[in-house]
Amino acid sequence: MKSLVRVLLIGAAGRMGKTVLDLGENDSKIEIVAQCDVGDPIEPAMKNCDVAIDFSHADAITEICRAALRHRKSLVIGTTGHSQHQRRTIEEAVQAVPIVLASNFSVGVNVLFWLTRKAAELLGADFNVEIVETHHKMKKDAPSGTAKTLAEILKAAQKTKADIAIESIREGEVVGEHNVIFSGPGERLELTHRAVSREIFARGALRAAKWIRGKPPSLYSMQDVLGL
Repeated sequence: MKSLVRVLLIGAAGRMGKTVLDLGENDSKIEIVAQCDVGDPIEPAMKNCDVAIDFSHADAITEICRAALRHRKSLVIGTTGHSQHQRRTIEEAVQAVPIVLASNFSVGVNVLFWLTRKAAELLGADFNVEIVETHHKMKKDAPSGTAKTLAEILKAAQKTKADIAIESIREGEVVGEHNVIFSGPGERLELTHRAVSREIFARGALRAAKWIRGKPPSLYSMQDVLGL
């Protein structure tokens, strides 16, 4: 029988952190061994975990990667809005430790990524495409990380360097909604995912934490975790 996966939760006091904590405490395969939030030193807490789950702030990634490298710990990164420099920090860290980096840990959203790729390949250049994303008014980054991932998928499928139009809406308490719209001659196709609870992201992050333990150093996506 495998031992429990010992998790350090970074960003524990945030919306997502609290949700991960609640679900983790009721997961028979997870043990939340430490929690960090703004101002807390990360390295001391990193020593006794197997995996660190990060739902904090993009600016914390340098300290998180430094601590993970020193203690050779796996990372599951759900924080979005990283700069190019911060993204390079992550890419350098995967030379020595395994990291799951995902803009969205929802199983449904990752199926949306797959469907978006297939639709773009099948519909071709005759269809114009745009993305509309809506989140709660407290979300700091815009466009969302999920919308950026969808745009990258579309650009790759259409073999274009042109930017994909993204409309970002911040209102109320919307957990997350993403709509990919394909407009062609005489017809329109829409692919939509609506999140009604943050639990879907927390479940995915915990699933990734259980999956990544023992994996070789590399940069993994949630689609790797799901086998898509």
